[in-house]
Amino acid sequence: MSGLTSRTPAWEWLALAAATFVVVALPVYFVLGPGGQPAAVAAPATAEFVGSANCRECHEPEYDSWTGSHHDLAMDIATEDSVLGDFNDAEFTLFGVTSRFYRKDGGFYVHTNGPGGEMGDFEITHTFGWFPLQQYLVPFPGGRLQTLPIAWDSREDRWFRVPPVEDLDPDDWLYWTNAAQNWNGMCAQCHSTNLDKNYDPETETYATTWSDIDVGCEACHGPGSLHVAWAEIPDIGRPAAENVRLVKRTSGITPREHVELCAPCHSRRAALADLEHTESDFLDTFLPSLLEEGLYFADGQILDEVYVYGSFTQSKMFQRDVQCSDCHDVHSVKPVLEDNALCLQCHRAAQYDSYEHHFHKQAGEAGEPIRGADGEVLFDVGTGALCRECHMPGRTYMGNDYRPDHSFRVPDPALNAAIGSPDACLRCHVDKDTAWSQETVVEWYGPGRSPHYGEVIARGRRGAPDAGDDLRALAGDDLYPVLVRATALSLLAAYPGRPTEQAYEIALSDDEAILRRTAVAGIRYADPGRLAKTLAQSLEDPVRTVRIAAASRLAGELSEYLAGAQRQRFETVLAEYEDAMRYSADFAFGRYNLGNLYNELGRTADAIDSFQKAIAIDDAFYPAKVNLALLYNRQGENRKAERLFRDVLAAQPELHDVAYSLALLLVEMQQYREAVAFLEQAADGLPQRARIQYNLGLLQQQLQNAEAAEDRLRRALELEPDNLDFQYALADHYIKRGLLEQAIPVVERMMATHPENPIGAQMMDFIRRASGR
Repeated sequence: MSGLTSRTPAWEWLALAAATFVVVALPVYFVLGPGGQPAAVAAPATAEFVGSANCRECHEPEYDSWTGSHHDLAMDIATEDSVLGDFNDAEFTLFGVTSRFYRKDGGFYVHTNGPGGEMGDFEITHTFGWFPLQQYLVPFPGGRLQTLPIAWDSREDRWFRVPPVEDLDPDDWLYWTNAAQNWNGMCAQCHSTNLDKNYDPETETYATTWSDIDVGCEACHGPGSLHVAWAEIPDIGRPAAENVRLVKRTSGITPREHVELCAPCHSRRAALADLEHTESDFLDTFLPSLLEEGLYFADGQILDEVYVYGSFTQSKMFQRDVQCSDCHDVHSVKPVLEDNALCLQCHRAAQYDSYEHHFHKQAGEAGEPIRGADGEVLFDVGTGALCRECHMPGRTYMGNDYRPDHSFRVPDPALNAAIGSPDACLRCHVDKDTAWSQETVVEWYGPGRSPHYGEVIARGRRGAPDAGDDLRALAGDDLYPVLVRATALSLLAAYPGRPTEQAYEIALSDDEAILRRTAVAGIRYADPGRLAKTLAQSLEDPVRTVRIAAASRLAGELSEYLAGAQRQRFETVLAEYEDAMRYSADFAFGRYNLGNLYNELGRTADAIDSFQKAIAIDDAFYPAKVNLALLYNRQGENRKAERLFRDVLAAQPELHDVAYSLALLLVEMQQYREAVAFLEQAADGLPQRARIQYNLGLLQQQLQNAEAAEDRLRRALELEPDNLDFQYALADHYIKRGLLEQAIPVVERMMATHPENPIGAQMMDFIRRASGR
């Protein structure tokens, strides 16, 4: 299987030398020896993975419930029993390419376009998932398994193309033989048990291993060899044991601990390492995504494929200690009850499962179904009476996999209209508009609604000038979900100043690791010594994502402010950070972060290599191109830098900051007239950035475009009236044009706001002499 191997048979647990080891301190225990006398036996020092089959004898009901579940069928060897798709010379045509699925020598094959777009024959060795779709994995050199873009719709029994459906260039990151569709890095950790990715950044190859090919018992309970050994001792000699010798505790835990037991696989997150099952905090190994634009709508509704954790932790249910197992059987993963009965475990039927609450007909009552524009039935009568339709409006991912939003929010059409998030009412009532849904909600439930954090997040995303105070209030209010507060904190980067510094300082000592980590990433001071001292404190944070974020910020010149034990601690944690990024070096972001690190450490050749490899992995990952261009510029290789900036803007012309960087580069290269166009793009696209207006004004002045120069210099000063540079530039512009009367009020303000600087008085003296005053 081309570098992909399964481990030693599960029953040979004592021989699992390659397994992930967890050190557990255990006492000596006793069994009955010869003659019935107790004999001491030393407990094994480490727990190893033994496989789900070893659990069946003692836990048959749980094992039977798990068998056939989505976890059990998460991945399998391609066999007659596991493959659902039609491989009897079935064909599927898209974009002029006809793929053929067939059998040969007992195996499963597809004839389709592969690397470089060339047609070829590929063996399918593994199935991936079961319902509502089954995907297929193809082995490639370097230990890679790649996900075929054509999947089997197990609901409709047909082949279909998994999104993205567009005709992709073979060099595109999303093309099926490239990194976005790589099983080892993108999928494996959540579809198999005891997954060791084993990626080698130097050779760019994988030696990925697992103990169970699917999501087995030990995926949640941790390595079970010590438990199995304990359970095999006769009852009379079996000692009392903490958590029955299991590494991971799954009972008697808090609701939050229960949710975070599921979170590693049911969240949108970055992984820093393989899952060890000994982590004390979710953020020791994973960094969950915030409510970022492109992933979530501003009010926290799901947009991209973000799974469940980020949604559920926003809900009142999570805040009130509801956990996954209250609704889902932990072994079969099925809901414990059907439809509204699931919700009525906690919510009173008389109040909520009534027409007076939902104002919709129940299933079976007379009425016409909801139809689309083409007459197709979208929703049956009675659908609106189901709690999930209004409180869990979902989206379809992977082409046919509908997933409900688990934030359990109250529908709010007015909020949706204000910030552009989905209106739950209009999912069914496709012939209506937002005015109708707003009026209807007021008619049913009365006027007025509570303010929602979505409005603050939306304003922060737009960079609204007045959003800073509200973002700071949201970040500091522990009545809001932690992920919401962390998102507000991250948006404060666009609102510098002492109030924002204070918000970050408070968050640095918060009990929540995600807030501390966000503060470490965002805090800024003008004084580098003060910044270094503040960040150094976070090197001692018990949670890995927090302390390595501090180390990455301190790398380079800031580390010169550290000494003694603090410096040693920095070096230790910085190595931890580098290891985490090397773990993710098969992703563009991992290589990009390594490039930034090596650049700060003065390892220029390594930085260039890392940025280039990030671009090779994903040519659309523009941050690597931008930072490589800046590095080239510092080395004097401006033509290389220019090509990279232009390449980024050709693909994403809306990146006004990049246009600004290119304009400054062109000015440095004395290509002034060409620079104007990019500076104008940046100034118009980022109208609140006074420095861009100022630079454009100076450039127009140099090109002798007097009126254009005056316009931009005035705009800069209007944005920052007390900025000495801007005051001087506009006054100087007027003086050079002989417009002394217009220069006077500018110079007077300069003298009033900066009395310590003699330049204002000198300019005023010049004006008086020049005007004969």
